[in-house]
Amino acid sequence: MTREIIYFSRHGETDWNVSQRVQGQLDIDINDNGRSQADRNGLMLKELIGTADGFDFVASPLRRTRETMERIRRGMELDPSAYRTDPLLMEVNFGDWQGFMLEDIAKKRDDLIHERAHDKWNFVPPGEFAESYQMLSERIQKWIATVDQKTVCVTHGGCIRTLFHVYGGLDGHDAANLMIPQDKILKLENGQLSWH
Repeated sequence: MTREIIYFSRHGETDWNVSQRVQGQLDIDINDNGRSQADRNGLMLKELIGTADGFDFVASPLRRTRETMERIRRGMELDPSAYRTDPLLMEVNFGDWQGFMLEDIAKKRDDLIHERAHDKWNFVPPGEFAESYQMLSERIQKWIATVDQKTVCVTHGGCIRTLFHVYGGLDGHDAANLMIPQDKILKLENGQLSWH
């Protein structure tokens, strides 16, 4: 477990978040509300860590996280492009379900929707590259093990949910069903989580 401090931001809202369409690893842009959320998180981080001397900045490579990171850095009065990306921080892969509404999937495969509701943490949707939250958790822990300095990270709701299982003591079911805000900063320090 890293001893470093990591500040996590979820990407700003997308239109697919609003309509509850499954995004997963599809590359969707943030909307105007999402841009406001990202700007607010930049101002919050400026309050929390000032000029961010000695901080690494890393984001998921998807457009919604990259734009959020760039807006955060602009809000901190930093070069918007001076950050790196890491594919380990990408959202959980929902396989064949990506791009669809769960209600539409339920019309064809209600059995799978019930199976997922029963054990969302371990459920793997159909599709070659699909992942469970458990698999995602292993991927996120792999990334955290590489962190060797104070870091600002922009990632996805699913990735942040796994932190509440690993560090927050929630069982998988509760962690997988958490609502993750897009206008707050989550701090991980010494294995403890706190919202700002």
